[in-house]
Amino acid sequence: MKNDFEIRDNYNLYNNFSIKSKHSRSKIYWISQIIGWSIFVIFNISMISLFGHFTWQRFTTTLYMGFVGVCITHIFRYYTIKRKWLKLSLKKIIPRTLLSSFVLGAILYLIILTVSYFIGYTRIEEMKIGNIIWSLFNLTGIILVWELIYFSVHFFENYKAVEVEALIWEAAVKDYELKTLKSQLNPHFIFNALNSIRALIKENPENAQTAVTYLSNILRYSLKKEHIETVCLSDEILTVNDYLKLESIRFEERLKYKIDVDEASKQIEIPPMMIQTLVENGIKHGLSNRENGGEIHLSTKLTNSHLIIEIRNTGNFEDEALKISKGFGIKNTKHRLNLIYGEKAKFTIENETEEIVLAKIVIPIEGDKK
Repeated sequence: MKNDFEIRDNYNLYNNFSIKSKHSRSKIYWISQIIGWSIFVIFNISMISLFGHFTWQRFTTTLYMGFVGVCITHIFRYYTIKRKWLKLSLKKIIPRTLLSSFVLGAILYLIILTVSYFIGYTRIEEMKIGNIIWSLFNLTGIILVWELIYFSVHFFENYKAVEVEALIWEAAVKDYELKTLKSQLNPHFIFNALNSIRALIKENPENAQTAVTYLSNILRYSLKKEHIETVCLSDEILTVNDYLKLESIRFEERLKYKIDVDEASKQIEIPPMMIQTLVENGIKHGLSNRENGGEIHLSTKLTNSHLIIEIRNTGNFEDEALKISKGFGIKNTKHRLNLIYGEKAKFTIENETEEIVLAKIVIPIEGDKK
C-alpha cells in the first residue's frame, strides 16, 4: 500500500504542477492580449498618421477597436473553454475557426460602426458596399490570425503537458518497481542469514554471537539505504565484507574470499545490495554444495565511462543454470539495472573456466543513467 500512496503522491504533484501552470498560462494570456492588441492599435494609428489621415475621430475609433478586440476575443476564449473546443480534433477545429472568425469579425465591425456613427466619424448614407466588404475582410482576417495563434499555443501546451504527465507516471512506476524489488530483497537475504545463524547456534554459540553482529551491521545498512536508488561503492563493499565474514563463520575453511577494489572506483554510485546479492548467489549456487567449498573473488575496475564489477566463484554455470533460473538474485539484478540504467548497463554470467563462474556488471558512471 505504501508504494500505491507514493504513486498517488506523484500524481498529486502533477496536479499541483498543472494548477500552477494554469495560473501561469492565464497571466501570459492577459499579457499577450494587451501587448498584441496594443501593437494593433499603435500600428493603425501610425498608418493613419503616416498617410496624413489623422483625425481625433479616427484615433478614438482605433482605440475603441482595440478595446473591443480584447473583449470579444476574451469572450470567444471563454466560449471555447466552456464548449471544450481545445479537446476537439484538428478536423473539427478548422471549420469552427473559419466560421467563428467571420462571425466575430462581423460583430466587431458592427460595434465599431455603431461607435463611429455616434461620434460623427461615419455616415450611413456615405457608406459603400465595397468598403463594407473590405472592412469585414480585414477584421475577419485579424480575428482569424488571433484564433490561429490561440489554438496553436494551446495545442503545443497540451502536447507538452501530455509528455510531462507521461514522464511523471513513468518515474512513479519506475520508483514503485525499484522499491518492490528492494522489499523482496531484504526478506530474502534475512531468511538466508538467519538460517546460517540458526545452524551456528548449536555448533558454535560464540561464533553465532559474532555472526549476529555482522548481520546487524548488514541490516542497519540495508534499512538505511532502503529508500535510496544508488549508494557509494565503498559503502557496498563494507557490507559485502561483513556478509563474507558472516558466511566464513559458517563455512569455516571451506570458504576463501578476496576483495580487490580499484581506489578510483570507491565513490562511484551503484544500486544498494546488488553486489551482496550476487556474492550470496555465488556461494549458494556455486560452492556451498561442494565438499571442499571454494573461493569468491570480488574485483572492481574504473574506465573512462564505466565501472566494471566482476565476481568470480568456484562452480560451473551449466550445473547452476537451472537453480539460478528459478532463483531470485539474478532476476533482481537484471531488473534493477534495467530500471536505473536501461540498455547502458550490462550484466552477464558465464563460465570463465571449467571451475570458475564469472558474473560481470558494467555500469555507466554518474550522469549517464537512463
